[in-house]
Amino acid sequence: MPAALALALADTLPQLTAIVGLWALAGAPVVTSSASFAPYLAQPGERLERLNAWIEGAGSAAFVMGPAVGALIVRYGNVNWVFVLDAATSLVAALLVARVTLTLPKRETAEKRHALAELTEGARTVYSLRSVRYYVLAGSVVWMAFGAFGALEPLFFRDVVKTGIEQMGWINSIFGLGFVVGAMLLPRLPRKLISARGLALMLSLTGLGTIAYVGSPDLRIIATGAFGWAIVIGVLEPLLRTLIHRDSPHRLVGRVMGTAEVHRRMGELLPLAFAPALATRFGVQTVLIGGGLLSTLIGLLSFGEARKIDRELAICGIPDVELQGLKASDEPISPNP
Repeated sequence: MPAALALALADTLPQLTAIVGLWALAGAPVVTSSASFAPYLAQPGERLERLNAWIEGAGSAAFVMGPAVGALIVRYGNVNWVFVLDAATSLVAALLVARVTLTLPKRETAEKRHALAELTEGARTVYSLRSVRYYVLAGSVVWMAFGAFGALEPLFFRDVVKTGIEQMGWINSIFGLGFVVGAMLLPRLPRKLISARGLALMLSLTGLGTIAYVGSPDLRIIATGAFGWAIVIGVLEPLLRTLIHRDSPHRLVGRVMGTAEVHRRMGELLPLAFAPALATRFGVQTVLIGGGLLSTLIGLLSFGEARKIDRELAICGIPDVELQGLKASDEPISPNP
């Protein structure tokens, strides 16, 4: 809350940069915790993708309302009130989560370790399990695309679409609505899509969705493309977490998800080193379309590895995602070295 409110006080770029860093530092544990909740909340026999879909859908619903409220604030008031809203919603969230109780494995409850050792253990677990390694690296490709958008999307609306921040807020609300639809769609998809091959397919479609979003300066086409792209991402995000939860040692889920979040942030930061320069050289729209094509290509090329992972898991008798028996063991479900 203090970090969010402090954003309204920044009147120089160095001040804004420093405060944003503190704001992100305060929020990082929240993101990792929420991404790790599902296996600890689900009941034996309950499908993880259903619970992850509900968690994703709730966050996406907020993403529908937030940009729309922000657009109204910008139109009728001062942009600094957006940060006040951020602080107020953080307080409400804290009051809600304070009532949540989790039953953790005894070993995890009693274990006292240095934070750096836990981070190292998470990274070691991710890279020692073939399937989890694939999931995390595939997710990193998606997050790199988001990183490019973080740098170039405002410029796309300003220089290509020739519109302002208010319209961008409404488009982001449409994007959030697509997220909700996609998240709620995941549990209703065929079981065979809850797999590494399903993840590869979603990765390929994500790249195509990017192109649909930025391929035209017409706001109507942009809104349609944003909605379709968001549906794909709404499926992909809970699918990715479900697969990681399924194949990770139960007592290390939080550490594995922490490692995945580190990859996510690195993926978002990496394009910032070159995306603006490429946009200056080739144009904002061209670079964004090129990023979408690259994501699609990587997804298609990864189908072979995804097929091998699914075949090995099927041989081990793990055809779908259920929590039955998961809490009784600390061993990884993935057999892959």
